[in-house]
Amino acid sequence: MAEKKIENKIVMLTIKEAAALVEGLTEYRVRELCKSGKLPCFKAGKKYLINKDILYKYLNGELVVQ
Repeated sequence: MAEKKIENKIVMLTIKEAAALVEGLTEYRVRELCKSGKLPCFKAGKKYLINKDILYKYLNGELVVQ
């Protein structure tokens, strides 16, 4: 029996892409959340990269960073 390979891709978003996903969320607000450490992300060069799944969890209140 052939095994099904399930790959979970990690999708990273720039600030612009994250803001575009959510109506009413501005690039400025996403950047401030990143800078303050409230939204987990990392910097690649000059760009902040945000995990898409973590963004959704944060916005749904499932993820609280202190």
